[in-house]
Amino acid sequence: MRRKDREMSRDFAEAVIDRCVYAVLATVNEDGSPYCIPLAIIREGEWLYFHSAQEGRKIDNIRARNRVCLCCVGETRIPEGRFAMEYASAVVFGTVEAVSGDDEKIHALRLLCLRYTPGAMAGFDTAIAQMLPRTGVWKVHIDEIAGKQHQV
Repeated sequence: MRRKDREMSRDFAEAVIDRCVYAVLATVNEDGSPYCIPLAIIREGEWLYFHSAQEGRKIDNIRARNRVCLCCVGETRIPEGRFAMEYASAVVFGTVEAVSGDDEKIHALRLLCLRYTPGAMAGFDTAIAQMLPRTGVWKVHIDEIAGKQHQV
């Protein structure tokens, strides 16, 4: 990290991940160009989970090249009268793989739903019964993580 004065601990970076509204997943297209897309994520230990369709550019990219980068931005604030932004962020470099077993898929989807839609959990089992066969679930192992904060 270039700005060592803004470098934060692993615990800080994990807290940013746990509080961020979404993460941006970066992959590489077949032609070598970058591709990134926002995702709803959940962290459990050394793993980040996300769900998706079972087809598409993101899926093609991660099947061909399983190294990814995720960026999470936490709280931000622009101080009045300053040319600066206060922020907290975390960047993860990791290895992604498909979750194939139904038990782990349901576990990850339950964690995601508890995070993003806790008020709808009464319908979880019904939704899973309908959607599980056509829902992809992926997990990213946190190989490297960095946290950063800037406060004015």
